[in-house]
Amino acid sequence: MSTRRKLVVGNWKMHGSHAANAELLQGILAGGPVNADLAVCVPFPYLSEVAVTLANSNVAWGAQDVSAHEQGAYTGEVSAGMLREFGCRYAIVGHSERRAYHGETDQVVADKAKAALSKGITPIVCVGETLAQREAGETEAVVKRQLSAVIHALGHCVGEMVVAYEPVWAIGTGKVATPEQAQAVHALLRAQLRAAAPQADNMKILYGGSMKPDNAPTLLAQPDIDGGLIGGAALKAADFLAIARAA
Repeated sequence: MSTRRKLVVGNWKMHGSHAANAELLQGILAGGPVNADLAVCVPFPYLSEVAVTLANSNVAWGAQDVSAHEQGAYTGEVSAGMLREFGCRYAIVGHSERRAYHGETDQVVADKAKAALSKGITPIVCVGETLAQREAGETEAVVKRQLSAVIHALGHCVGEMVVAYEPVWAIGTGKVATPEQAQAVHALLRAQLRAAAPQADNMKILYGGSMKPDNAPTLLAQPDIDGGLIGGAALKAADFLAIARAA
């Protein structure tokens, strides 16, 4: 049985308002302590208010993206240094939506992960295959290629990232990888990390594909699934807390 403490991260995506955020965070904080680490990754405009609300709580917070660049003429970009300045703990990099809609390559994702780590921010590096890739039997090759780019970029700091496996075909579709399908890919990623990092057995690999209160217990019971990167269910305090309790 793994001794890794579970990590449950809410990815709010492009959702939120002052009122909705306050209500959601109040609900999460009122839920009392859970036996897992919790974090929320929120849109850039809300980072400072979330930082204030969650100060002195057990809930960490992070961004949904970060620039690969340190500073300069990159209109609309937000650097790791800016995020770090007011206490950002995590940054999601390489989410399938960024790869698909913004054309982020494996190298760009690796550069973003490196930029985050250089400022002491833990990158949550997302990897995952599309339905077409899974049906073509390419799952293993795709996720290994995606992770390999990051391993190469981070060098001896590989052990400081969090990895999230998100089968693209299971995001927001209501389809979920079976616990066995998810565990198989998590085990594959763990083996790849072991070859690169001595501390691979202590690294967290999260599952991110339509995890909800009803399927969380069986997914989180798998030996190599160390938590969740939660989308829709993270927008309801009761659902988010139910998943955290399952962890």
